[in-house]
Amino acid sequence: MTAPHDATTTIRDLENDRYRAIVDRDLTRFAELSHPDLAYSHSSGETDTLEDYLDKVRSGFYVYHEIDHPIDFIRIVDDVALVVGEMNADITAGGRDKKLRNRCLAVWKNTDDGWRFLAYQPTPIPTA
Repeated sequence: MTAPHDATTTIRDLENDRYRAIVDRDLTRFAELSHPDLAYSHSSGETDTLEDYLDKVRSGFYVYHEIDHPIDFIRIVDDVALVVGEMNADITAGGRDKKLRNRCLAVWKNTDDGWRFLAYQPTPIPTA
């Protein structure tokens, strides 16, 4: 079993990897990092499956130009990791350029194949 400190470092590296994969449009890598039961929610309130999300990125519905994702903390509970932080991004969604500023929760599950990205939930940060 991986020690909590090592698992925290692993999860931080995996978070960097998945954000890099989506900005680089490396959907093969994003899929490798993801659990087949991924539930990916958007700040619009919509939730995609892994295949729905990949189709939207592949088709150009979502284009991620730049993402900053500071992590506040990572909490490991048994075989689940919770990542709490922010996701600030410049994206194009449905043909419209957007600047996102969200608090977010990412969930990773340790499986027989290693840690897999299982869920994502952003919450828009109100502008002053």
